[in-house]
Amino acid sequence: PWGVMHCYFGTLEQAKSFYEMGLLLGIGGSVTFKKAEMVHEVVKAMPLESMVLETDAPFMAPVPHRGKRNEPAFLPLVAQRIAKLKEMSALAVAEKTTVNALRLFRWKS
Repeated sequence: PWGVMHCYFGTLEQAKSFYEMGLLLGIGGSVTFKKAEMVHEVVKAMPLESMVLETDAPFMAPVPHRGKRNEPAFLPLVAQRIAKLKEMSALAVAEKTTVNALRLFRWKS
């Protein structure tokens, strides 16, 4: 991967195109919003390899902190919501998206 579509809010078709171009999808607090149906559709359909977790701090805090200042400590809520949408464990989501971030930034674990 060579970049991130920050705070992804696009369609599934766009998500597929961006991923084919080598871009990851930045999934943050918006995935916990009840009415963010397009984000939910993308998360369900796209492989975990296409995503990284992001806080978008200080904006868009996940539910139940919506409307408050966002912070990295809320990332587990994002992972939990993705896990629920993908019917897998939050730990699996955290592990895979961490690998994706390490690959993106060319960091060694």
